Amino acid sequence: MVKRYRDRTAVDGLDLEVARGECFGLLGPNGAGKTTTLRLLLGLTWPSAGSISVLGLPVPENARIARRRVGVVPQADNLDPDFTVEENLEVYARYFGLEPAAVHERIHALLKFAELEERLHSPIRELSGGTKRRLTLVRALVQDPDLVILDEPTTGLDPHARQHLWNRLEELRAAGRTLILSTHYMEEAERLCDRVAVMDHGRIQAQGTPRALVEQFLPRYVLEIREPVARRELLDAGRCRIEEIGALTLVYSNEREYLAALIDHLGISRYLERPSNLEDCFLHLTGRGLRE
Repeated sequence: MVKRYRDRTAVDGLDLEVARGECFGLLGPNGAGKTTTLRLLLGLTWPSAGSISVLGLPVPENARIARRRVGVVPQADNLDPDFTVEENLEVYARYFGLEPAAVHERIHALLKFAELEERLHSPIRELSGGTKRRLTLVRALVQDPDLVILDEPTTGLDPHARQHLWNRLEELRAAGRTLILSTHYMEEAERLCDRVAVMDHGRIQAQGTPRALVEQFLPRYVLEIREPVARRELLDAGRCRIEEIGALTLVYSNEREYLAALIDHLGISRYLERPSNLEDCFLHLTGRGLRE
């Protein structure tokens, strides 16, 4: 699919498929087209070209019908600040025509799932940021959706709140729920996603399992040297890939023994030797420059 805004192409020939029961991650820097893609999937934005099918329904033509089977966790919390936790969920459930008795039972089950049962009558204004994010996830599950779309669900959360939300998402994934997750946190994508697509300038740069992408584009290990070192001192450059970022030097190699020998040869004391990861791969594919 394609989405153009006057002289700017936000989504440029995107072609992907998400399987039922899969957690699919959409990764990309600011302005890559991730949020536009999610809006297209929800029928909130009309494509300039191409076709979209969500749960077997053509979108945007049947977007209203499709959205009844889709839960959404937006970037920003949009809970009603004038209502309590229970009132927010009850009002949202009315959009789907759920029976009052069924709504009451489901709300209590979901709040227990998110460990929020004690907050049933709390005003939204009294909730912390992490609690609001958990409640937004609960709200997205009220109508028992087949698909849940999450747009940067843990942005701004402290590590404790993020871990808690990850645990809830892992439970949904284990239960066979289909998840589409947009995130800037590579650790989040590695932990939750069956497959990921790295997006930049409106296009998919690469997609696959997190581990497969790392193995496709980078050697297995990386040595971070955090003190000045001359490139010519890095022994046999044919056995490694070197990247210099200011005062930081990254040395990638498939040979862990080579990196160990390099540490001894240089006599360096400020370093970190680790496996290459999805963040390394992401930066390799999209570059290290800052984006607006």
